[in-house]
Amino acid sequence: MAKYKKVKRYHRSFYSPGMWVKKAVGIIVLVAVVLVVGWLAAPHVLDWATHTWYTVVRNRDLSASSETTASSAAASSEVTAESAASSEVRAESKPAAPAGVIIEGSWGVLDAAAAKDEASLRAAARQLAQQGAAYAVVTLKDSAGNILYPSQVAAAAGSVEGASLDPALIASVLKENGLVPVAKLAAFRDPIAARADRNMAIGYTGQAYLWLDNKASAGGNPWLNPYSGEAVRFIGDLIGEVQSMGFDHVLLENVQFPSAQNGKQDFGSTDGRDRSAQLAADIAAWDARFEGSVTLWYGYSLGQVTEGASTVGGSATALGVRNLVVEVPAKQTMDDTARSELRDTLSASGVEHAVFWDDAAGIFQ
Repeated sequence: MAKYKKVKRYHRSFYSPGMWVKKAVGIIVLVAVVLVVGWLAAPHVLDWATHTWYTVVRNRDLSASSETTASSAAASSEVTAESAASSEVRAESKPAAPAGVIIEGSWGVLDAAAAKDEASLRAAARQLAQQGAAYAVVTLKDSAGNILYPSQVAAAAGSVEGASLDPALIASVLKENGLVPVAKLAAFRDPIAARADRNMAIGYTGQAYLWLDNKASAGGNPWLNPYSGEAVRFIGDLIGEVQSMGFDHVLLENVQFPSAQNGKQDFGSTDGRDRSAQLAADIAAWDARFEGSVTLWYGYSLGQVTEGASTVGGSATALGVRNLVVEVPAKQTMDDTARSELRDTLSASGVEHAVFWDDAAGIFQ
């Protein structure tokens, strides 16, 4: 019996180590190529699939929808930008009170020197607003007769030398800051206009020259005559001029006669009216002329209001003033109780609005 010899089988690899390395590298390269191709092709495949879904399956115009979406986004961006710009503008400015309306609030004074250039004007206006002022008073005609802006009123020709203020700019800047502009004008105490037109001035009885409130050697000055129709019209023309430049509120001071009195004063024809009656007639004339267009305020001292004075022919409360500024000297500073009591008295005499200028505090209240 034949015997079979057991054969041993060996599993051998016919790849050398170098060949294994090459095979591995090839596989890696192939995988990398597949990934890159897939990554590059994916957007196009997705676009094709999305387009097919919406145009074939959902029957929608994808391009039109995309354009509409883009337009909506652009419009939304524009509206947002415009809204932001508008909000920024609103944040920089405060609404001013309607023209001619009397509002509650304190009064501040805008220094004429600060109003000569725009930069200092804007800084001063911002400061007043930050201090809580509602009104800003600026002197446009002082008691020396100087008109501080280039007035075009004919009778003011000799009073504007060196005028440097721009009332229109001042009023505009004040309103931008939420302030009510108030032009302060001195009325009958005006030596410049009195010398320029003798028909408007108080004369000297029996003489061809003007009456002075003191000796010429002591610096005496002439005054405008409260009985003169020309003088009343001149002051009214100035009120109208500053109103045209943006001042809807005007504070008139020196609506009175000189404190010095003697028999040498020649007022011309008085039509039988005493001092109080004449000043009341002047005030009524201005109020009627500017009714509905300018809010007129009249400034009188505390003494002229409470005690009376020859300068106003009695008490200022008898002059028919509706809007009164009571000028309180520092030595007579009033407390809240005293002001409240005087308000009641003034209201009973026909005063509709009263503001107290406290010289010690330096602000209107």
